[in-house]
Amino acid sequence: MKSKIAIVTGASSGIGEAVAELLANSGYKVYGTSRKGAQATQRSYKMIALDVNSETSIESALKKIIQIEGQIDLVVNNAGFGIAPGGAEESSIEQTKMLFDTNFFGIIRMTRAVVPYMRNQGAGRIINIGSILGLIPAPYMATYAATKHAIEGYSESLDHELRTRGIRVTVVEPGYTNTQFEANTQEVDSKLDEYTIARKALAKLIKIAVAGGDDPKVVASVVLKAANAKHPKLRYAVGKLASRLSFLRRFAPAALIDIGIRKELKLDSLAKIASQP
Repeated sequence: MKSKIAIVTGASSGIGEAVAELLANSGYKVYGTSRKGAQATQRSYKMIALDVNSETSIESALKKIIQIEGQIDLVVNNAGFGIAPGGAEESSIEQTKMLFDTNFFGIIRMTRAVVPYMRNQGAGRIINIGSILGLIPAPYMATYAATKHAIEGYSESLDHELRTRGIRVTVVEPGYTNTQFEANTQEVDSKLDEYTIARKALAKLIKIAVAGGDDPKVVASVVLKAANAKHPKLRYAVGKLASRLSFLRRFAPAALIDIGIRKELKLDSLAKIASQP
């Protein structure tokens, strides 16, 4: 049987690399993408240049794949970056727009470009790498969480639109994942003294959480499960922490979630320290 053709954006490292490797080792023919394209590293999949911030770049890459393969069966939208902890008002409008341009509008550009091919085939899967932060509040990570909330709403609406055309859309929601994601994380660009203590404290907490987070291969295994499922779910939480938070978000009282988040992040203690002269 002919291999299914998969595209994984942001496949040069971290979750994207783990996903591309597992798909390739599971029978898919995989095209991983990054802005730079092919790299010296030996991989079990082909790397091509594709910039999710550019419609021209996306359309050019997809046309080349169609010319070679004649089909695109799966797209995993993984490309993105983060902003280090900071108050919401510490990110300028320009920085926030840049974050949305990659994390959210990058998915929209990829989707708009690939759906016509999938419609013509009468089949296809789109898997968007979201985050458990797309379901719960993320104090001091408000703009990043906003992009993940946007992915949730967009994906659920899109799945309803495309289901009758043989195309399914799924969101995979990792919790803390032990990757080098921090290497591409930007500092907030409008720092204020009022947030210095909270910013530094949250950065330490997150660094510890990431170090003890899930292996990217755990995320990859869930992506493969969603890609191969006969009847895929809309959402797949990844790992024990994300699964527990997803469950609580849906069934626990809102007040309980509120208390838990403030206690876990020590928000009230930080506020008291920051208010001291």
